[in-house]
Amino acid sequence: MIQPPEISRRDWIMVVALGVIWGATFLVIEIALEGITPFWLATARVVFATALVGLIWQVRGGALFAERPTPATVGLTLVIGVLSTALPFLLISWGQQFVTSGFTGVSMASVALMVLPLAHFMVPGEQLSWRKVAGFVIGFAGVVILIGGQAFESSASANETFGRLAVLGAAGCYAISSVLLRKLPTVDSTGLTAITLAIGTPIALICALLVEGPPPAVDSRTFLALALLGMVPTAGAFLLRVMVVRSAGPTFMSLTNYQVPLWSVLFGWLVLNEPLPPSLLWALILILLGVALSQYGAFKRLFTQSDT
Repeated sequence: MIQPPEISRRDWIMVVALGVIWGATFLVIEIALEGITPFWLATARVVFATALVGLIWQVRGGALFAERPTPATVGLTLVIGVLSTALPFLLISWGQQFVTSGFTGVSMASVALMVLPLAHFMVPGEQLSWRKVAGFVIGFAGVVILIGGQAFESSASANETFGRLAVLGAAGCYAISSVLLRKLPTVDSTGLTAITLAIGTPIALICALLVEGPPPAVDSRTFLALALLGMVPTAGAFLLRVMVVRSAGPTFMSLTNYQVPLWSVLFGWLVLNEPLPPSLLWALILILLGVALSQYGAFKRLFTQSDT
């Protein structure tokens, strides 16, 4: 008999805390955008996170790969750094000028769906089953609703469609980087996070300088929002994520896929008075249903006992 991971009350508290933290991230981005341009917002976020995670990594010994990395591994790490930090941070910050925080949170739920076809072709042993295909199709219908012309009626900007595509593009970056991570050899998770953030920092900085010029002066409210973004949902939540995975396993950790869009919509509605149009709610339902169907087998193994 294979015993499922023993899930403690502490594990449940941590995974709920992660959902709340990541769900509130897009609310804080919305607030920060009131006092800073989007590319400088992304740059400040990655700088704060790099400083904190880098310090923690050095305190823990500064180890990274168990063996000397090959040039291919170094190149793969560089690509992961761009796709997991700089590019999605820039896309989300720019896109949220034109869409609400709730829309962004729902879009992030599609990451788990995007991973399915990518892993099928790129990761041995991750082939699509009929249940995964059905989950992908249902969830993709939700993504189509998100992109649709009436998905969010809260913005009258002509750039709203481009904002939606930018946010979904960020979700695609996260999905691709998640699949590529599986191709890396044994690596220290804290060190990998520090390195990928460090890779993203100069890229975000150069983009901000080229597109928006010198950094603008910010008030204390905006500075606090930027520091919060870098240290809590980016750096702090990573450490919490590691604790959950080590204690309860990666499948239990994936419960955050369901929480993030729910919390982001709720916070946007309560704090920013964002509307809840039926199209957004339908998209949320379809995406979460697709994720649930595609991960059914994993959750069944998690919460029930199975024979060897």
